[in-house]
Amino acid sequence: MTADPGAFPKVLTLSLELSQYPILAARIRERMRAELFRRGVVEADSFEAEVREKAIQSQTREGLLDPYTQENPDVWQARTSIVRDNLTDFYFAYNLPHELFEEVVRQTLAERVPSQDVILTFHPELAPWDMLFAQGQAYEALPPEERSRVEHHLKEIRVVLIKTMVSDHLRYVGIAKDWFDIADLQSIRSRRFGRGKIGGKAAGLMLAECILRKTSDPALGDAVAIPPSWFLGADVFYQFTQYNNLLGFANQKYKTEAKIRAEYAAIQEQCRAARLPEEVIEGLRTILDQVGRAPLIVRSSSLLEDSFGTSFAGKYESHFCPNQGTARDNLRELTSAITRVYASVYSPDALLYRRRMGLLDYDERMAVLLQEVQGREHAGRYLPDAAGVAFSRNAYRWSPRIDRKAGFVRLVWGLGTRAVDQHAGDYPRLVPLSHPDLRPESGVEEIHRYSQQEVDFIDLPGQRFESKPIWECIDSSIPALRWIAQREEEGHLQDFVGRPVAFDPRRVVLTFDGLLRRTEFAPRMRRMLEILESAYGEPVDTEFALHLEIVAGSEASPRIFLLQCRPQSRLESEAVSLPRDVPEERRLFASRRMVPDGRVSGVRYLVYIPEHAYAAQARKAEVARVIGRLNQRLAGQKFLLLGPGRWGSANPDLGLPVTYGDIYNARALIETTSGAHAPEPSYGTHFFQDLLEGQIYPLAVSQDDPEFQRSFFEDSENSLAEILPEDAEWSSVVRVIDVPRRTGGAEVELVMDGEAGEALAYLLPPPSHAGRLPEPPEAP
Repeated sequence: MTADPGAFPKVLTLSLELSQYPILAARIRERMRAELFRRGVVEADSFEAEVREKAIQSQTREGLLDPYTQENPDVWQARTSIVRDNLTDFYFAYNLPHELFEEVVRQTLAERVPSQDVILTFHPELAPWDMLFAQGQAYEALPPEERSRVEHHLKEIRVVLIKTMVSDHLRYVGIAKDWFDIADLQSIRSRRFGRGKIGGKAAGLMLAECILRKTSDPALGDAVAIPPSWFLGADVFYQFTQYNNLLGFANQKYKTEAKIRAEYAAIQEQCRAARLPEEVIEGLRTILDQVGRAPLIVRSSSLLEDSFGTSFAGKYESHFCPNQGTARDNLRELTSAITRVYASVYSPDALLYRRRMGLLDYDERMAVLLQEVQGREHAGRYLPDAAGVAFSRNAYRWSPRIDRKAGFVRLVWGLGTRAVDQHAGDYPRLVPLSHPDLRPESGVEEIHRYSQQEVDFIDLPGQRFESKPIWECIDSSIPALRWIAQREEEGHLQDFVGRPVAFDPRRVVLTFDGLLRRTEFAPRMRRMLEILESAYGEPVDTEFALHLEIVAGSEASPRIFLLQCRPQSRLESEAVSLPRDVPEERRLFASRRMVPDGRVSGVRYLVYIPEHAYAAQARKAEVARVIGRLNQRLAGQKFLLLGPGRWGSANPDLGLPVTYGDIYNARALIETTSGAHAPEPSYGTHFFQDLLEGQIYPLAVSQDDPEFQRSFFEDSENSLAEILPEDAEWSSVVRVIDVPRRTGGAEVELVMDGEAGEALAYLLPPPSHAGRLPEPPEAP
């Protein structure tokens, strides 16, 4: 093969990897040329003749006509040496596999490590990756005694590779360096496109997989796995913004909240119309060829995501790709999903979350995690047998029998989106892993009412994500039916035994009793969480999908597909006891259902949405925007939010459709309902994670409870028009109670005793030396 001087871009990687180490590089290139000559790629004499010819051509381009008289011999020698190196890289890169290059590097480095005194001959922080991988593999291949002498060098190499390729968050690196070996990191590298980090979500998943695989716990066996996964490095996001002239969006984070919200729609449109670099498109074609017609999910994996204390839960987008069309259609759908994830970097929720967490000045970059969706096809619907979220610590319990250290699961049928998103009137199965049979509900009617009502799945023929009522989707031929559901018969719940002859889908209740009683799911999940918490050194939060391997129609072995692992978000808590001597007239409300530990003192404002007024309001979604503006105006003040239904629900008829950006200054969010039973806080959803990380205490209260002082909330003077005059028209729906003004100086104290499962909000009289009340915040 004759070298083409214009074809050198492909060999640039080899040249750069060797450029910083001239002495070492010279020996490596000697070996490379020996391989070229030995394998007949080029003859040695022809190679040297080409070196001389190209060196003379370079002289001619510089205006020299006589190579022997017009150039000093030392300069000529340097010129031919450069040409020789370039030709070596060219012939090797175009004719021999990269694995052989790595082997040459590995052998050369091994020669430079005397067994009696090991000294690393290069700086790992500056070394090219191929050199680090080769040296790390050489070290790991040493016999135990020799390896012990290089263990400190090996750990340094692992740390450098983790920081440059996976994550540079020091708490993560401190854990990962003890679990990843060079082969693990090489596996990540082989599935990565681009040269940037793979981001927080992917980093957490790969670390968790490594921990579980290397623990080899017999209680788990091979029952835990991760889906096939690929990574777009964070540098691809930079390429995307440069390629499409989108760099100007980088300063969105410093704009006012109003501008961030107003400009986001236009940013989304520009990102969706933008193109990915061609080399990335080729990588995506490779992935699609590998997965065939398996559905994919495109998930955000930003550098800040899933970190210690900042999960960014639900802040960035994820999108399902059914992958059932033509190759061209599937590629277009996949690239569109990626650009939508990139656009979400500039979403108001993400930017306001970063502002609240003190992360605005960080140069946030978005990596992308691509995964095969786990599930099975039934009647054209693709979905797992179950999915959900699992926590190694149970911060909320409804019975003193529950062991908080044993973990907690939020379980649904179908895609796990229904377990992490807010859905008013729809309830997952809540599973305390210390007592899987223990339910917060009592009686068949209540169990049915607080059960899952809809299921999320991928509609394969329609090539879209869908949500449908349970009764429209469930039938007697569902393989996992007897483990996920029961039927209601004459006031009792009965198991399905065999395939039922008479099947009424409207009497089916998703209880998961069969899964919890007759399989190893609960103990396996508990053990998995224990292992991960031990390795992380703190509680963890995971997402999973479940596949039941059914044997002979009567037994099932659950296989857990881990989808995500991160440190568990927690409220700042203190052990408190409720005061028992508070007079009835000073009690505002109480809660006795899934209560956290903590105290909020000095509350001045109560923002209250009456259920009847909200229900009658036709423009319900606009109420959430009023709450958002109040959230801004009351910044720096202590206030509580109280209102009907599921806050954060996408359906305004079922609860206020607020987002994190609408509530982040509040100190507690109290979901109210009518009826004897208050709903549980949406423990485990992305919205719930927002509350925990924002140190916003979630509670649920029944307005029919005798201790709920409805008259105080509905008859007190409304300060909305004074604080937010531009929204005075909403005074019948949004009530802002200035508590000290209403009571002559008292403030609200909210005390929550998680151990006893009780919370109480009451008026705390002002101290005797209290002075004039502060003025409310002025309207701008």
